[in-house]
Amino acid sequence: MGNAKRIFKRCTFFLWISSVLLLVESRKAKPPRCPASCTCTKDNALCENTGSIPRSFPPDVISLSFVKSGFSEIPGRSFIHSPALHLLFIENNKIKSISRYAFRGLKSLLYLSLANNNLQTLPKDVFKGMDALTKVDLRGNVFNCDCKLKWLVDWIYHTNATVDQIYCSSPPLYQGKKINDLVPQSFDCITTEFASYQTLKFESISVESFSYGGDEYVVFAQPFIGKCNFLEWDHVEMVFRDYDYIDSTSTVICKPLVIDKQLFILVAQLFGGSHIYKRDTSANKFIKIQDIDILKIRKPNDVETFHIDGEHFFVIADSSKAGSTTVYKWNGNGFYSHQSLHPWYRDTDVEYLEIGSKPHLILSSSSQRPVVYQWNKGQKQFERRTDIPEMEDVYAVKHFKVKADLFICLTRFIGDSKVMRWDGSMFSELQTFPSRGSMVFQPFAVDNWQYAVLGSDYSFTQVYRWDAKKGQFVRFQELNIQAPRAFSPVSIDNREFLLASSFKGKTQIYEHLIIDLSNQ
Repeated sequence: MGNAKRIFKRCTFFLWISSVLLLVESRKAKPPRCPASCTCTKDNALCENTGSIPRSFPPDVISLSFVKSGFSEIPGRSFIHSPALHLLFIENNKIKSISRYAFRGLKSLLYLSLANNNLQTLPKDVFKGMDALTKVDLRGNVFNCDCKLKWLVDWIYHTNATVDQIYCSSPPLYQGKKINDLVPQSFDCITTEFASYQTLKFESISVESFSYGGDEYVVFAQPFIGKCNFLEWDHVEMVFRDYDYIDSTSTVICKPLVIDKQLFILVAQLFGGSHIYKRDTSANKFIKIQDIDILKIRKPNDVETFHIDGEHFFVIADSSKAGSTTVYKWNGNGFYSHQSLHPWYRDTDVEYLEIGSKPHLILSSSSQRPVVYQWNKGQKQFERRTDIPEMEDVYAVKHFKVKADLFICLTRFIGDSKVMRWDGSMFSELQTFPSRGSMVFQPFAVDNWQYAVLGSDYSFTQVYRWDAKKGQFVRFQELNIQAPRAFSPVSIDNREFLLASSFKGKTQIYEHLIIDLSNQ
């Protein structure tokens, strides 16, 4: 009786195991069937008029084709469930875009055709991981041969796969050219941008950057609170921070000048006279060492520093009716009046530059056209040489060079500002810029790029970049700065910044960024 029970239990157990195994077997995933919109044979699948890419196909399918499809893009990982594909034809469709990850997982794919679609570009690295490819057909598309396609030119050059001849449809420069014949150097994909980096919570009317003691500093003139505000670069926090200040009255310019490793600051004021300060390294502060003749300098508007034949000078443009624009010279102990250029012309700006390797000054005035002075080496003084014709109401003149050519930017508050070129005997007009409300038109260079920034009290500030092919400035970028008065570039820790003073708003700092468009 006991043996019979044991046999019965064993039989029951084996029957239970068998039923479980049958149930598991029945629940195993069945091989994917051919999608409804496709026709499948043993190793081929043809999909026609399908609205999207099916997610799976029978495991034996190694060749997949799409024709007359209703989808216009190929999303990422569209074929991740068909890793055994060898041939993939997506021809004569209306494909406009492809995800960078569209073909991920197709490590065994040998042949890919995207012929006769509406592709203008292909995302970078779209063929990444497809090392087995032997043939790629991209014919019959409308490729735009811009920086986004630079990677494809490079890929075609280095891949082992055969790529049939394909052509550029645009831009006009490359229209009809064979993409296979282009080289990566054919594309100029490096551009730049001024990106907002730091906002300073004060108004300012001038800004200067300078090197002293192996470090870089900037100084802003703050007229409303009467201060020269010095900032230094924090190499850890990577921001500009307060360093020191000089109290003053109605400050318009704080001009640094380094002589024999000594730092001097020329503080120009509308009231109370102007003064010269020196950095006392032992006391670690600024001390006033000299007053500037208040009879000659009554209403300073600009200060320019320069040196000629090893001697140091600065010149102050005086904008009063009774003052006189005056050149001062360093004699080893202080700065003393060297030459009064002319009285009663209400000068608003002075620019030092070299023309034909000879020192010159250009004075801008509210009462006459810009006047050009040339240095007389024998007399060691400036002599009036000429003026710039047909350029009344010029507020300021700033110069720049492109290779060996000399240019000047002329700022006008009413009327058009201009860029002029030195032709060997005179300045002739090159470009005109609408500039209502402009009080600064500042050229400056960053690395190999030449810029000019045109401020305005009534609209956005315009940044222009020099186009070497056109030989002139082209509009580049807009900056939102309230009533800008001065700009200054500064290079720190292999980074480039543009400092922008604002007379009616917050002072701004922008970083100059280099952007590779082919990586976007």
